[in-house]
Amino acid sequence: MDKTLTIRYTSDTHGYLYPTNYADNEARDMGLMKLASEFPHDGNTLILDGGDTIQGSPMTNLYHRLTPEERAQCLQSDAYGAHPFAAMMNLAGYQYVTLGNHDFNNGLDALNDYLASLDALCLCCNIRDRESRLPIAPYAIHALDNGLRVGLVGACTPFVRRWEHPATVAQLVIEDPIPACREALEAIRGRCDVTVLLYHGGFECDLETGRELSSSGENEACRICRELDFDLVLTGHQHAPVAGVRIGNSYAVQPGYRAPHACAVTVTVHEDGSKAFDSALIPAAGEPMPQAAALLAPLEARVQRWLDTPAGHLDRALEAGDHLDKAAHGSNLMNFFNTVQLEASGAQVSSCSMPNELKGLPQTVTIRDVVSTYIYTNTLVVLELTGETLRRYIERSAAYFDHDAQGKLCISDEFLRPKVQHYNYDFFSGIDYVIDTRRPVGSRVTSMKLNSRELADDEPVSVCVNSYRACGTGEYGMLLGQKVLRDVQTDVADAIIEYIVAHPQITVDTHRYCTVIE
Repeated sequence: MDKTLTIRYTSDTHGYLYPTNYADNEARDMGLMKLASEFPHDGNTLILDGGDTIQGSPMTNLYHRLTPEERAQCLQSDAYGAHPFAAMMNLAGYQYVTLGNHDFNNGLDALNDYLASLDALCLCCNIRDRESRLPIAPYAIHALDNGLRVGLVGACTPFVRRWEHPATVAQLVIEDPIPACREALEAIRGRCDVTVLLYHGGFECDLETGRELSSSGENEACRICRELDFDLVLTGHQHAPVAGVRIGNSYAVQPGYRAPHACAVTVTVHEDGSKAFDSALIPAAGEPMPQAAALLAPLEARVQRWLDTPAGHLDRALEAGDHLDKAAHGSNLMNFFNTVQLEASGAQVSSCSMPNELKGLPQTVTIRDVVSTYIYTNTLVVLELTGETLRRYIERSAAYFDHDAQGKLCISDEFLRPKVQHYNYDFFSGIDYVIDTRRPVGSRVTSMKLNSRELADDEPVSVCVNSYRACGTGEYGMLLGQKVLRDVQTDVADAIIEYIVAHPQITVDTHRYCTVIE
């Protein structure tokens, strides 16, 4: 007799619980409250999550700023747990989760507060804390009502060791996921009918052609599918929806981020042991869970009040605009971010990048404008680079440009597939530079002038980068191992707010630092 396992899987919700992106108060088809209202709950269904749960939204931003006393006032009731994001997950019926890299952003105490309130079991076979405080298991075996036994393993991209603060990394044991997953799989083999991997990592190959797109080790889902034999691999991290794909020995899916949909997967196990898979992306089209909305109402009200707090005034509105246009012709918004970073760091040169989705800033700026425009949890690092290293840094950004069949400037496919990566093009302030896109990649930077003179290859220069870029992420390996002059532990969004408050009447830097020859 055939037996069926049903799964609802989310990942990279990034703290978006209500159906809003917080840029305005318009209701949207997103948010865990909408998704969870459609989750089936029975003995043959598993509700699973792939991590990046407690960082990334204005709600998470505010929550982590509050004192313990203030946090205690954030829930209508603690019947579902004392931590608001855990309470939401508990109310939604999650049974197993894994860790995402951003779940470590606020340190292990913050992560432990979340996990300690979570009913779901956290699975992660390749990351654990040295003191074993965090309630994490490498794997679990779950028996369904119909008799099927499901073996579940969790894993996270090892780039946590590159992205997180050294003090946090020092408290962790971080292993490469493939050998750790292989060991966990061997531990459950023969004890279950279906094997499932919750992997906070994405696909390193083109899903249509199989062509390798990255060999950095940040994303290894394709290799996992080919080298191991999990029946089902539930991926994340890339924010790239994949309804379902067969790769090697495994069937794989991936949801988008901010909870616009969930992956619905059905695994049918036939009498002969063979398995059939069916999957779809189920949109967040239902009504938000009334109980969840009421439970989190005190925190949401506090978030909304905080977001509408006036901060200061700019002499012009800073529009987001088209990514290619801003990269090629300059962005006053990126200039403004770099102005903030230069003041906060004291560096000679500053770099920043434009998120995939960007709101922009009006002339009268509120905190809502800042936190919905600068969405990342980054701090700042001042590196000492030589002129030659800075040139290689800018050359990597210059690879963003390409030309289409008609010879028109366009964005390189490398920055669009398998994941859109506008945030890996950097804008620089404090140095005037020329990018000639007609030249081959790697030799496009034809001029770099600091204080109106060409920067020599062996000349030292202090460059402010965010903590994400300082780790070499985005193929910026030339930054790894460079001398650190200063580590600025202020969150960039906080630095922007502090700058605006300190300079209530701001004249925006409109200088065009980069000249792009098309």
